[in-house]
Amino acid sequence: MKKLFIFLCLLTSSVTMAQKTEGVVTYVRKEYWLKIINRLTFLSQEEKDREAQTWKNYAEDNKGIKMKLAFNPDESLYTYNSDEPEEGGYSWRKSEFYLYRNFEKEKKTDIIEMLGKTYIVDDSLHAPVWKIGNQIKEVAGYICMKAETEDLIKKQKITAWFAQDIPVSAGPERVNGLPGLILELDVNDGDVVIEATNVSFRPLTPNDLKLPKQKGKKITDANYDAVIKQHISERMTSQQNPFGWGGIRY
Repeated sequence: MKKLFIFLCLLTSSVTMAQKTEGVVTYVRKEYWLKIINRLTFLSQEEKDREAQTWKNYAEDNKGIKMKLAFNPDESLYTYNSDEPEEGGYSWRKSEFYLYRNFEKEKKTDIIEMLGKTYIVDDSLHAPVWKIGNQIKEVAGYICMKAETEDLIKKQKITAWFAQDIPVSAGPERVNGLPGLILELDVNDGDVVIEATNVSFRPLTPNDLKLPKQKGKKITDANYDAVIKQHISERMTSQQNPFGWGGIRY
């Protein structure tokens, strides 16, 4: 009887641990465009005023966009929350945006619609170089640790808050590689903030990690970075905003 009790305790513990490494996170992504515009030093004042006017209503009613991340120890898929309208509650068509990670095989597939095209980034999985600090804070009910890195192409400071209690190397947007699930991401000191609002632990179905039928231009990470770098350079030269509608993701 005692052996049976110990076995049941171990089984319950194993199930609990399994539940802590598989499920779906809901995030809210908020973009603070007036801050972003003021940061773009290559814009003329006339262009800044025009951009500020364009984004004024959005800034006043910034409800953000709901995103979701399905995850387990081997895979993750990050995309829009399918039942949500576009940014700020507006109802225009969502662009194609699916970020798939296979941690076991160290592979990734990103389907990203931008600049009038759909790109399929098929490559090995590369984690940023993280600097983990000793600061902590609570996000979505979990104590998270701080880590920092830099997007060298967009020249952006990236701050992540990850939960060691959820030992999965996944995260929102195109970042991963920390010893815990990333529950909050901050781009350039608050220009964009992606924050988890709910973590639901449950067994995933095949559909949770299923990519749509792939149609687009297949490229590598290096090619993708080259497209981003060229677009930013061209926009800088013409004193125009490279991000947002019709541009690239900030």
